[in-house]
Amino acid sequence: MKRQFPFTAIVGQSELTSALKLAAIDPGIGGVLAFGDRGTGKSTAVRGLAAVLPPLKANDCPYRCDPARADAFCPVCAAELEAGRKPKIVTVPVPVVDMPLGSSEDRITGGLDLEHALLTGERRFEPGLLAKANRGFLYIDEINLLEDHLVDLLLDVAASGENVVEREGLSLRHPARFVLVGSGNPEEGELRPQLLDRFGLSVTVTTPNDVKTRIAVVKARDRFERDPSAFLDECEAAERALRDQLEAARARLDAVNVSDRILEQAAQLCISLGTDGLRAELTLVRAARALASLRGESEVGFPHLAELAPSALAHRLRRNPLEESGSGARIERALAELDAA
Repeated sequence: MKRQFPFTAIVGQSELTSALKLAAIDPGIGGVLAFGDRGTGKSTAVRGLAAVLPPLKANDCPYRCDPARADAFCPVCAAELEAGRKPKIVTVPVPVVDMPLGSSEDRITGGLDLEHALLTGERRFEPGLLAKANRGFLYIDEINLLEDHLVDLLLDVAASGENVVEREGLSLRHPARFVLVGSGNPEEGELRPQLLDRFGLSVTVTTPNDVKTRIAVVKARDRFERDPSAFLDECEAAERALRDQLEAARARLDAVNVSDRILEQAAQLCISLGTDGLRAELTLVRAARALASLRGESEVGFPHLAELAPSALAHRLRRNPLEESGSGARIERALAELDAA
């Protein structure tokens, strides 16, 4: 089994690691979009977080169905229930699935198992990447270069949490709930607004400019590659502490209070910024609740909203060609006005 670079040993990418932790606490936030330079540890952070998360209790099926969600069982588990048998429960690691740009639709959604069909004459469904990513992370590098028809496919699955296949004589649906993590370079193309809006949080990942941080990154990576076992042993206590922190945050998430005043401030902020729809404030409030829970706080306050507003709202704002300042400056002004009100 390949050993992952420890999440707690990542240096200089606090914005990205914070966003990933919030998405892990509450997958309903909607995933993370990381735009910026290559070679800055984006995929390392995703795999590192998945490795530190507690294992999943899952049904022993190709889709790792949640035993507590019988209403969302796959056909395999549903058939077991109909036959009066309970699906066997196993413990599995949180999956991280890469979706290459050149993936076909069959590879992503699943399709007819041709080898089985040729050997037996029977039609059998072969699960795709969406099935493998269920209850885990689906990572797409260079997501801004993804073909339009695949973007539409992802939008449908992200909205429903279910993958539906109707072709080649197959008719099947299975759960496909995952944290979508996308990365790319904005200079190579922009994301379609429909997909951009599906991401809960957006962060900019840049190459560190200070010498000390760059040296720390190089030293940590070099030590890991030369002696992974020793490096992982050094990080074990920090990794275990993070795992406990995330488990505790998930457990108390529903108990974190969001007052009407906070809801009003979130709505006023989105109105003043001109965001379309209601997904902006829904995401902002959910992320703020997750942040409060991560810090062990019982109530969401305005500082939580202010801290997360750039990552939750910046990618949803319409561009104004007449305005020289970027979306970050617009959000700062709106927050200052709201705080002064």
